Amino acid sequence: MDNKDRLILALAALLRAERETRGALMEALEEDSISRETLLAILSDPIPVVTQEDIAFAERFALSKHLPLERKG
Repeated sequence: MDNKDRLILALAALLRAERETRGALMEALEEDSISRETLLAILSDPIPVVTQEDIAFAERFALSKHLPLERKG
């Protein structure tokens, strides 16, 4: 398994976790077991899903020896 495969697996795990979180939230809403205040707090979270820091880290990682990019000549 190379670095690209590990990255794909990590991204798939992140997506699965997000789907599970969304499913749990939907279930809580359907069962009326989450308060309006809690829901509003979740929805108004000021931290964006992807920050500039995340993008910079991803770019540094992609250019590092950990994930060599194919360069077109």
